[in-house]
Amino acid sequence: MPRAKNSLVERSITAGSDFLQLDVGTAPPGGRATWLADRLRAAIADGRIPLGGRLPASRVLADELGVSRGVVTEAYQRLAEEGQVVGRGRAGTVVVATPAVAPSAPVMPAPPPEAVFVSDPGTEIFEKLRATPARIDLSPGVPDLAAFPRAAWLRAERTVLRHLDAAALGYGDPQGAPALRVAVSRWLARTRGIRADPDEVLVVTGVSQALGLLAQVLRDDGVHTVAVEDPGSLGVRQHLRNWRVDTPPVIVDDHGLRVDELVAAGHRAVLLTPAHQFPTGVVLHGDRRRRLLDWARDGGLVLEDDYDAEHRYDRPPVPALRASLPDRVCYTGSVSKLLAPALRVGWVLAPPRYRDALVAAKRMADLGNAVLPQLVLAELMTSGDLDRHLRLLRRRHVRRRDAMIRAIGRHLPGATVHGAAAGLHLTVTIPGIGCDVALATEALRRGVKTQPLSWHAQRPYPAGLVLGYAATTAGEIEEGIATVAAARRPAPVGGGHR
Repeated sequence: MPRAKNSLVERSITAGSDFLQLDVGTAPPGGRATWLADRLRAAIADGRIPLGGRLPASRVLADELGVSRGVVTEAYQRLAEEGQVVGRGRAGTVVVATPAVAPSAPVMPAPPPEAVFVSDPGTEIFEKLRATPARIDLSPGVPDLAAFPRAAWLRAERTVLRHLDAAALGYGDPQGAPALRVAVSRWLARTRGIRADPDEVLVVTGVSQALGLLAQVLRDDGVHTVAVEDPGSLGVRQHLRNWRVDTPPVIVDDHGLRVDELVAAGHRAVLLTPAHQFPTGVVLHGDRRRRLLDWARDGGLVLEDDYDAEHRYDRPPVPALRASLPDRVCYTGSVSKLLAPALRVGWVLAPPRYRDALVAAKRMADLGNAVLPQLVLAELMTSGDLDRHLRLLRRRHVRRRDAMIRAIGRHLPGATVHGAAAGLHLTVTIPGIGCDVALATEALRRGVKTQPLSWHAQRPYPAGLVLGYAATTAGEIEEGIATVAAARRPAPVGGGHR
């Protein structure tokens, strides 16, 4: 393209106060950056901003829209992470790629809400819930997928491919790529207080596979029962039961797991989430922690699910149990809540007596994780990009958490909020709603997706909802909680559970 013509394109994009006819008045409260990124993404996709076109300077566009410069820079950053724009210094922010368009899939009729929210959900329930469309999704356990650091991932991928030896493209070590095991051991030492040799790290496809491998190894060792927290993760119970491991409940109260109940029942193994209990959000109290470790020293085995410990806001970090008693704690973690579940990368650190058996089980399961994503993740960890991403997420999550707490206070007076100091979700117990499954059903009928608290309880428990906030804008959170409040209605007698 001749220079004069290219300059004309750039002027047509950057000049004037009518850029894309943007009306900031249509942006949801607290969601202006998302709104602007969506508008720019759509304009790139349909050609209104062509390849090679230059976006307005952030200061100029902020002045024209009447918003803070931070709103514009965050929107531009999201497009940069998606690989659609690149900052070129004085040349400005230039469009280099159009959004990828997914192939159209056959439209299947959505199941009615009452077919999704049942009192006794089966193993397919989470896939069914994810596939059910909703105007606003407040499901727990989902990070802000739009914030995935695409630009940093691409940089790491290029670095890996630039230095990759051809032999590395063959079958990998079933225990995991050495580079990732080193990176994980350093990450855990720095963020969770765990000192572990890279040889102690087994790379797996998420905590779900870790639980499956542990269940196989424990059953071979004569352990057919693993006690679990109550309330506690429905998904965790389903994975263990799939491998024919029983999951008797142990009460969780405001101080965490009731260790006295665990000891009295004579269980040999327990799985728990001590740093941020799911779903209540409580931290295992110091006295309970000491008593649990004493129980483990006397022959008990702890399975520690550290599912979202990096996401903490209003309290100091809680060291992992593994840091105190490595010979009696099986530690599991992943990047599903930190980056994206789609990566399917996690890790297990097991006591020495189980280590070889776990590696053997992993070998027979799949010969090991895909090597290239492991190497890219290792580069992301060692370069500092993962730390920078976590700092960005924490700031964003605090804003969204606060928006949800305010919305609950306005629309659900009398509700009690649990677990606000960390994580990606809040749990609310709501007096007088009767059956929380009925409430979740009616909320979905009105376009808002949640999870009933009773799904995660094995014994009767106060009715409530588990609400994710990390992947939703402040405006959507406000509208979603208002919709839940409108969905409240008298329910059949019988309490929140069953």
